Amino acid sequence: MRILKTLKLSLILAAPLPIATVQAAPANVQVAVAASERPAEAVALDESRKPIEVLQFLGLEQGDRALDLFTGTTAPFSRVGYYAEIMGRAVGSKGAVVAWEPANLLDNAGKKNFAGLAARVPNVHLISSTAVDLTLDRASFDFVLMHLVYHDTYWENEKFQFPRMDPDAFLAKIFAATKPGGIVGVVDHVAVPGGDTRAVVRKLHRIDPAKIRADFERAGFTLEEESDLLRNPADDHSKLALDPAIRGRTDRIIYRFRKPG
Repeated sequence: MRILKTLKLSLILAAPLPIATVQAAPANVQVAVAASERPAEAVALDESRKPIEVLQFLGLEQGDRALDLFTGTTAPFSRVGYYAEIMGRAVGSKGAVVAWEPANLLDNAGKKNFAGLAARVPNVHLISSTAVDLTLDRASFDFVLMHLVYHDTYWENEKFQFPRMDPDAFLAKIFAATKPGGIVGVVDHVAVPGGDTRAVVRKLHRIDPAKIRADFERAGFTLEEESDLLRNPADDHSKLALDPAIRGRTDRIIYRFRKPG
């Protein structure tokens, strides 16, 4: 089905970027989000993250093999595998989710936290490595998600022993691992245009959407559609995205990229 969708890309590219249309969310995604076994702290994030609408827009399908990058295993970065759990439930028994966490961010407590998730959703599997050592099978994923994390490819931090990454090299690996016609969804905190990307990310954990688009298109992906579902024009873009005054209500861009078939 995904390959057939790519045949429409030449027509899409000839027109202005389309505005997302509203359709009924797939039942498998609704059921996944409504699962009573999900931890209360994850459910509490649903109102601000809108996972049903986000996954509906991005096009996750039952039976997909999905990749959740920077999945989150410990605070303060993310609730444990928030999207990995939802996607694992949504893709069903014929699908699978691989959740990657950088090795320097994964400790014994994180492994224990994620083991609880894997017990609830057995088709979710955790892998860990440095970004440099990340190895993924070629053309093995129908769907890839980077939720509030692409900016981290420009981040470095001595306290958390997070070394400088090469975003181009990282995206080259993701491009190779995505199936032709496969989708990569990116959700991230918006920064004002201009400025050095690494400096802005270090200070604010935000990124200029134009930088995201340029990086992914340079890697070979096609920007198929963007959504304003999580946009917030009232956001003070000078604030750190993790600032309690704005956390959970930042201005966020959603991009759906596709690997040409």
